[in-house]
Amino acid sequence: MNALRRTWEHFEEGFIAFLLAAMTLVTFVYVVLNNLYSVFYSLGDNWPAASEPMFAIGDGIMGMAQAMTWSSSLTKALFGWLIFFGLSYGVRTAGHIGVDALVKLASKPVQRLIGVIACLCCLAYAGLLAVASYEWINTLMIAEIGAEDLGHFGIMQWHVGLIVPVGFALVFIRFAEILVRILMNRQTGLGLADEAAEAIKLTEIEEDKP
Repeated sequence: MNALRRTWEHFEEGFIAFLLAAMTLVTFVYVVLNNLYSVFYSLGDNWPAASEPMFAIGDGIMGMAQAMTWSSSLTKALFGWLIFFGLSYGVRTAGHIGVDALVKLASKPVQRLIGVIACLCCLAYAGLLAVASYEWINTLMIAEIGAEDLGHFGIMQWHVGLIVPVGFALVFIRFAEILVRILMNRQTGLGLADEAAEAIKLTEIEEDKP
């Protein structure tokens, strides 16, 4: 079980890195192509002897840039996948900001009780949205509507939106794990990020530097 968990966590991190890299690469290529053809047109204007090949190269690059009208839609789709896939990763790594200044003033049993209630609310929220978004995806599957600027590649709207129910299902699983740990007295709250504590820790590190 531990090996399976580590495998999933490594996949989670690797997939997020892949989405970031793909978004960056697609955007970079599109920007380069949209600015590169003008360079060859300028060379053709200033170098009459080589104007014909320069213009031909410029035309070719412009054609590739115009053919990449799908890049914006693909980047938005990848960004959507990054957001919803990253939700559960944020829960696992305590990346979401917690507002619990008053909660920490209470005793440990009260903190555990508040943690259980908060966790149940998060489970209800994630479960509700997972079910609702699944019904939405099921409707898109029946409609068979192509994704914007990506339909000619065979990518449908439900392919892009599939990450929504999957993402909330993963969030549900993460909060279920947190609830189990709270009930087993292994933690008291949701384990969210504490910006104040992080700021104090960074200040102490800076003060300790020579």
